[in-house]
Amino acid sequence: MSELTILPAADLALAADYARQALAPATLKAYAADWAEFSTWCQQKGVSALPAAATTVAAYLASIAISHARSTLRRRLAAIGRAHQMKGVAWTTSHPAIRDTLAGIFRRHGMPQRQAAAIGTVELRQLVATCHSDLAGQRDRALLLLAFAGALRRSELVAVQREHITFTADGMKLLIPRAKSDQEGQGVELGIPRGRKPETCPVRSMEAWLRTSGCAYGPVFRKVDRWGTVERTALHPYAVPKLLARRVALAKLSCTELERLSAHGLRAGFITEAYKAGARDEAIMAHSRHKDVRTMRGYVRRAKLVAESPAGLVGL
Repeated sequence: MSELTILPAADLALAADYARQALAPATLKAYAADWAEFSTWCQQKGVSALPAAATTVAAYLASIAISHARSTLRRRLAAIGRAHQMKGVAWTTSHPAIRDTLAGIFRRHGMPQRQAAAIGTVELRQLVATCHSDLAGQRDRALLLLAFAGALRRSELVAVQREHITFTADGMKLLIPRAKSDQEGQGVELGIPRGRKPETCPVRSMEAWLRTSGCAYGPVFRKVDRWGTVERTALHPYAVPKLLARRVALAKLSCTELERLSAHGLRAGFITEAYKAGARDEAIMAHSRHKDVRTMRGYVRRAKLVAESPAGLVGL
């Protein structure tokens, strides 16, 4: 068969669909929004967006240098690159016009990226103390404690189904069918032991919530309407930061200007507390599902920044 033979549209569409699923839905959504922004800018300037000249991309990055964070600029560049690659257009970020412009932006406007403040055991107790016996309170207590004890990402948290949970004499087993670092869907099972204190035990809190909500199957963490009715719909990932913000305000917690209180802080807090308690790197990574030891050690480095500082050895 000739190499110039055109494949049926259905075959090409199927391949394209699988290609789109190579990235997480949230990433695809962000890339689509980024590409739309870039396309609109190019249209306003009367230049081509696809293919885009390296100088065009450089000018676009310069135009948003002050208003957008460093991570956003990198993502915008990745989105533009992906759009070109998906159309078979040659693309490289190493072109001097792009590379030097980005380096110059970071040099002139560079500032530390705000990291998620680690929500440790002390802060978690304060958050849980705001969760009372009402339906929303019981749900939030179970959600916060499981997020911390399981080092769960918010997407993993809202995806928990009743079928994923198995209770044992020692605690509970939690199946995570798919995670950010498990895009092929191999799945992983976590063990969550019973806590020493009833008020902060993730297993007891989960048992209580399942009992009260009557959840026998499907999403575990569901919406609770204004009349106190548990809906069948799972919480949206974006609802978790709002839920946390409400609890943070009630607990009157705060952090430094270089940090932010976010749902990721529960995951960071678990890793920090586990390290302080003497857990080994491999044990923490197995539980948190980190693939890159450097990423995980970033949390550890922050945890020991003061405790193991050489400044403590100079006799001040």
